[in-house]
Amino acid sequence: MCSINLPFNLTISIINKSKMKILFKILSVLTVAVFLNGCSAKHSENDGHSHAEAKEESGHEESEEAIASLTDDQIKAVGITLSSIEQKDLTASIRANGVLRVPNLNKATVTSLYGGIVQSLKIELGDHVKKGQVIATIANPQFIQLQEEYITLDARIILAQQELQRQTELTEGNAGAKKNLQVATSELNTLKTRKASLQKQIQLMGINPSSVNNNSLQSALVITSPINGTISAIFAQLGSYVDVSAPVAEVVDNNSLHLDLQVFERDLPKVRVGQAINFMITNNPTETYTAKVYSVGSTFENSSKTVAVHSSVVGKKAGLIDGMNITGTVSLSNVKSMAVPNDAIVEADGKFYIFIQTSKKLSEHKDDHDDHGHSHDEGESGHNHGTEKEAAKHADEQAKTMNFEKIEIVKGVSDMGYTAFTPISDIPSSAKIVTKGAFFINAKLSNTGGHSH
Repeated sequence: MCSINLPFNLTISIINKSKMKILFKILSVLTVAVFLNGCSAKHSENDGHSHAEAKEESGHEESEEAIASLTDDQIKAVGITLSSIEQKDLTASIRANGVLRVPNLNKATVTSLYGGIVQSLKIELGDHVKKGQVIATIANPQFIQLQEEYITLDARIILAQQELQRQTELTEGNAGAKKNLQVATSELNTLKTRKASLQKQIQLMGINPSSVNNNSLQSALVITSPINGTISAIFAQLGSYVDVSAPVAEVVDNNSLHLDLQVFERDLPKVRVGQAINFMITNNPTETYTAKVYSVGSTFENSSKTVAVHSSVVGKKAGLIDGMNITGTVSLSNVKSMAVPNDAIVEADGKFYIFIQTSKKLSEHKDDHDDHGHSHDEGESGHNHGTEKEAAKHADEQAKTMNFEKIEIVKGVSDMGYTAFTPISDIPSSAKIVTKGAFFINAKLSNTGGHSH
């Protein structure tokens, strides 16, 4: 109720009736105006108090952190995974297709120097072998004949040496023909050459010539790997006949993988030696790999009008095989930014967020009954959560949960399954982000009105 006191001391000596009516009208207007002004001032004061309280409450709500708490069972059921924030160059790059290759110096076809029957195979597909390791043996009677001839050559050489000495003595005494001396000399040289040849052949068979004697003749030839690597193919089988033209197996050294990226002519001037390439397997884009440019081709590849950019694969190589098709991006600068997998980002109310693991606790709220002014009776203490048993149970549940904090970000460019971003607030460099299951956490947080209990 608004009130106003208007002290007026009016002295009217001589006035007529019409003037009195005009004066009463003026006083009535002034009284209403002052009355309304007083009420407006009080209403404005009350409104200011209400707005201040609303602003204070709003500021309190905004300061509350969006934290969700999940149990171990929920984390396992949804398949939530955590990872560190990566630094990637997604802003200046060239996208191109290519293929993984192993240089010819790092892959070999294993063959036999002699024909024979495969007697044993000591390898399986995918086995890792070292240079000189025996991978198969083949048998052939010819091997025995070569060793036999090598042994008998020693006796023939001794006879040839004795004959040469006898012819030399006869010639010096003018008792023999010079022609006989020449024949003896030629025969000895021929036998020595044959022995040297057999010695090399036996060495190539994997047999030590000095150990060859009548009691150590070997009928099987060993086939060894010429390089370190992995068995990528086996062409022979037990009992099959192999020769020089029939390979036994193929060995590939995948540690020497390099990437041939096909870059179009318009992008070629931007490519330089030393640039980094991020690539993924075309048919399996879940993993990313890194390579480094070491050579840029100088000729076009057929009619595609592309030039091969050669790069060596660095870092992890698990799962990479010679001949795989890949999709890659050539980084044109060394500027890197924070990036996360695309699935780690969620959208809500036109804004973008990520979730990080946090040690922060959920805000404490009063019980609904307490908010309405109700109190619990002492007789109901057996059902109260304050008992030691319930407190222990609550503490055990808290120990088996993990908290996640919702962080607002600004999205950048996306490529190769990653998205660059800038956080609105600072994020610790050691923070673990949710890379899978962020959508579930956001839905759970939304259903609980900003807090998960």
